Amino acid sequence: MCGISGWVSYQRDLRSERPTAEAMNATMACRGPDAQGLWLDTHAVLGHRRLAIIDLPGGVQPMSEHTPDGDVVLVYSGEAYNYTELRDELRRLGHSFRTDSDTEVVLHGYLEWDADLPEHLNGMFAFALWDGRTDRLLLIRDRMGIKPLYYYATDDGILFGSEPKAILASPFVSRTVDLDGLRELFSMAKTPGHAIWAGMREVEPGTVVTVERAGLHTRTYWQLSAAEHTDSQQDTIVRVRELLEDIVRRQLVSDVPRCVLLSGGLDSSAITALAAQQLRGKETVRSFAVDFVGQSENFIPDDLRATPDTPYVHDVVRHTGTDHEDIVLDPEGLADPTVRAAAVRARDLPLGLGDLDQSLLLLFRAIRKHSTVALSGESADEVFGGYAWFHDPAARDAGTFPWLAALERLHGRGGSSLLHPELQERLDLPGYIAQRYAQAMAQVPHLDGEKDPLERRMREVCYLHLTRFVRMLLDRKDRLSMATGLEVRVPFCDHRLVEYVFNTPWSMKTFDGREKSLLRAATSELLPRSVAERVKSPYPSTQDPAYVTKLQTQVRELLSADNSPALDLLDRTRLRQITTAAPGDITTGERNGLERTLDLAVWADLEDPTLTL
Repeated sequence: MCGISGWVSYQRDLRSERPTAEAMNATMACRGPDAQGLWLDTHAVLGHRRLAIIDLPGGVQPMSEHTPDGDVVLVYSGEAYNYTELRDELRRLGHSFRTDSDTEVVLHGYLEWDADLPEHLNGMFAFALWDGRTDRLLLIRDRMGIKPLYYYATDDGILFGSEPKAILASPFVSRTVDLDGLRELFSMAKTPGHAIWAGMREVEPGTVVTVERAGLHTRTYWQLSAAEHTDSQQDTIVRVRELLEDIVRRQLVSDVPRCVLLSGGLDSSAITALAAQQLRGKETVRSFAVDFVGQSENFIPDDLRATPDTPYVHDVVRHTGTDHEDIVLDPEGLADPTVRAAAVRARDLPLGLGDLDQSLLLLFRAIRKHSTVALSGESADEVFGGYAWFHDPAARDAGTFPWLAALERLHGRGGSSLLHPELQERLDLPGYIAQRYAQAMAQVPHLDGEKDPLERRMREVCYLHLTRFVRMLLDRKDRLSMATGLEVRVPFCDHRLVEYVFNTPWSMKTFDGREKSLLRAATSELLPRSVAERVKSPYPSTQDPAYVTKLQTQVRELLSADNSPALDLLDRTRLRQITTAAPGDITTGERNGLERTLDLAVWADLEDPTLTL
């Protein structure tokens, strides 16, 4: 797991641009604290920061292979979980290897299969290949978008990096965010390829971007497609279990300490139980969970969370025998401005998730003291249909992204409702969201003759979550974990499982009248009954009023200082009203507005964006 950066210019001699290349690469230090490398040639620069996971001495990058016609050079972020099988295959085809790293397997895979390489990979990855034989650059991203990769086209080439901050370190890039960038930032639509910053793009999942002297072009090598599901219900359950066992086995491979993230929900508990089963007799699985001071004792059920996590976490620990630690956070730590700044810096964006981001960052910092690799239950809800709004006709049939309909009904428009009225009018977020929704719906694959209206609609809902919503969560988890030098793996994003379950009928996904029926049936015998029967509960948020009080104080101070350009985007009158209200009277939407305000102020200070409104 690593961070990459680079620059291709067909009209410059980049060997004289080392300072810019070093500055770009330095921004990725958090993603790769173990080593760094830089490769420079006339028209290409490749930078790498390494977090060593597989073959610690042998996986040094940039990695190159000399050929009679020129060097082929790779900088690679991620893991190819099938690299041992691919290495055996490549050896049979005549390749020899100097190391035991998956990086070298990927490099030789390119020499064998050229741009068809990604079809052979199972894993999470984002990498760049410079082919000196043809002066061609390839940027390749995994199928689900687990690992990030961005690029910025120039007049004579391209700049790229694992995160926007690598590209923004170049003096040739303008730090501009236009109205469309703000629309994307405030909409939660997650438009594929959109990177917020003007001129910058995200390499879309399942895509190869090729850069040559003649220009830039893209190729989609994988996307969700509709296929008839012919397995019986029981055979489907068995197949899901088989896939999960194989996926977890592959993703446990590591040369450094590993662990699991455990929330006490079905998803993370299933991964924990499968890992414990596979390592039994060899190693005790380490598990970690986040909690808040006094949360279990003083928990108040709400529309999203009916129960606290900790009792269920401890049920799983007793049942599976993990070596467990609760990471317990207090309001002071969550509200610490330096923690907020670190979270905003990690994500490059002021998303306003506040304590959800800050607690995850603090959790990862604590885990990193013990482990370098963690397995997570992320994405099971998108794959198996776990969110409450999947099962709510009002949200499901609202004519927009279901998560937006559900969350607006629960909390109002959250942080966007505190934008300055004139800005709200100019942004026209409802119109932007409607356009993006129509665009997404036009891409949904359907079976010929798919007549059942519920089955058809649920295919659409699943598609929206697997191509939009899940990407927001994957980006969040990657950025905050890599900011601490922790690699988080997501077994439920294995493309084989995603493809299989996507094409399973909705009636089978809910055969017991509940959410995630297939996952529950495939893993329930591994779990304590309390967890197998637990209703979905999202990632936890602190309920301590002391945290809200600290938010109010910090926003009041921000308003009083009146020195942040972010305030020009906001409704100051409404903010002042919220900061003087009793903490218990503040709605979730208003709290989200306070979080968004503080995140915007931090972002404006850190990134110094030019807003073209």
